[in-house]
Amino acid sequence: MAKTDLYIFDTNTLISAFLISGSVAFFALEKAIANGTLVFSTETFAEFEQVLFRKKFDKYFSEQERIQIIERLAHVSIFIKPLSNGSYCRDPDDDKLLNLAIDISAYCIVSGDNDLLVLHPFKNIPIIKASVFRDLFADDIKQ
Repeated sequence: MAKTDLYIFDTNTLISAFLISGSVAFFALEKAIANGTLVFSTETFAEFEQVLFRKKFDKYFSEQERIQIIERLAHVSIFIKPLSNGSYCRDPDDDKLLNLAIDISAYCIVSGDNDLLVLHPFKNIPIIKASVFRDLFADDIKQ
């Protein structure tokens, strides 16, 4: 993997990474940031922001913490306007990730969503769980 590798993380994996420091999702996100580039479309990033600000997360994050998370994530990511507009997934909301992955020739999509995982590989783009992504960097793990 090269620093130019482009990674897509789904919203639930991102939320898990920020919710549970030291979790598999957290480690996967840190490795993605260190070893490549996270990619979002305006739509995928907006979904992350909307989910992060759901009332159910009030007990975990203050408003200021959420703003800091959003700013940090935006700072280490690039934003692309997808051109593809295909319908591939049984959950149409997930098509935005798949279309983005096509347009950027993503190294992989990191997700725990079965609607996405069932498509692995998608047009030669791996769709993998955070634990599989973490294992790609097994030599980096210090235990």
